[in-house]
Amino acid sequence: MAKKKTVLDFFKMKEAGEKFSYLVLYDFTFAMLAEQSGADMILIGDSMGNVLYGFDGTVPVTLDQIIAHAGAVRRGAPNTFIVGDMPFLSYSVSIPETVANAGRIYKEAHVDAVKMEGGRRIVPHIKAVVDAGMVVHGHIGITPQSVSALGGFGAQGRTLEDAQALLEDALALEAAGVTAIVLEGLPAETGKLITERLSIPTVGTGAGPDCDAQCLNYMDVLGIFQMFKPKFVKRYASLEDNIKSSFTTFFEEIRSGAYPAPEHCYGMRPGEKERLEKWSAENKK
Repeated sequence: MAKKKTVLDFFKMKEAGEKFSYLVLYDFTFAMLAEQSGADMILIGDSMGNVLYGFDGTVPVTLDQIIAHAGAVRRGAPNTFIVGDMPFLSYSVSIPETVANAGRIYKEAHVDAVKMEGGRRIVPHIKAVVDAGMVVHGHIGITPQSVSALGGFGAQGRTLEDAQALLEDALALEAAGVTAIVLEGLPAETGKLITERLSIPTVGTGAGPDCDAQCLNYMDVLGIFQMFKPKFVKRYASLEDNIKSSFTTFFEEIRSGAYPAPEHCYGMRPGEKERLEKWSAENKK
């Protein structure tokens, strides 16, 4: 099993121009498969609100849900760098509350970092968490927790002024102590600009090929989640049809009696079947 990468490893990868992966998922089984496949980082994202819980967005996701899912992912991927998302209103309300909530994710789920959405406005909260000895990742561009304020999920940083503002946010987050920044929904040119100006790694989620890492949700990679498909998503499989076909066949075999077949049934110990049959015959109602 490969040794778990550290913050310093990711800095070295950026310096060497070596790309790394950043996969979003939420459970033990897929975490185990991701680690076995060579994932560099796994994020337990508040996107579970859409993908797992069927909410319209990420705002309803709770700290307890993040902690529960992050713990499951850690058990499935003990040798992978794990990042826990800080959900809506678990930070930026008060600095002591931010530190306490980040600490809960660290202590209860054993993550390697926490992630916060937002630019310069959350710098004091980031500094406080970093000063408390925790690793923080930033997230700018499309920030789903504040999508209402952004006016929807449209790409950000599409003008010179907007690109400059995002760069200022990124530099402020870097100065505050974050060790990586997720760039979501940006033109490739804006992603390139920010990546080149930062000494810390950038993680592209629809921010072009020049970011230091690329991130997708595992449901999108596998072609399972069908509610919507962002422009930046590439599906590497189409498991939706395979899953539905498997379920349909299973249900049909139950109805027809084809499942379970003899090979799926436990047998009694030698001689016990005959004893059971004799007893049953003698004790009929």
